[in-house]
Amino acid sequence: MEEKAAVSALAALAQAARLRVFRALVGAAPDGMTPGALGAMLDIPASTLSFHLKELVNAGLVLAERDGRNLIYRPAIAQMNELLGYLTDHCCQGQSCGTPRARRRTTC
Repeated sequence: MEEKAAVSALAALAQAARLRVFRALVGAAPDGMTPGALGAMLDIPASTLSFHLKELVNAGLVLAERDGRNLIYRPAIAQMNELLGYLTDHCCQGQSCGTPRARRRTTC
């Protein structure tokens, strides 16, 4: 991942509502969610949600797919994993960062 893409992705996630939207979509993967379902789940008005989804799509973290009259939004899992990899590539100078029990999974 290029630095510019990482900065864009992190900037998109550096807003509370967008982070909530992204986390909800990750939880709904691989099926994704419609804007109506997302808005109801997160109690975000449709116009506000549309703005946040557009920002996440532009950052490459979310994919939108038309299904008939509906849009289905899904997390871009590969992009998310690239971002996590970019952030942890040089972790702990190549040494173990802790016990395996305490470490979180960094890929989906």
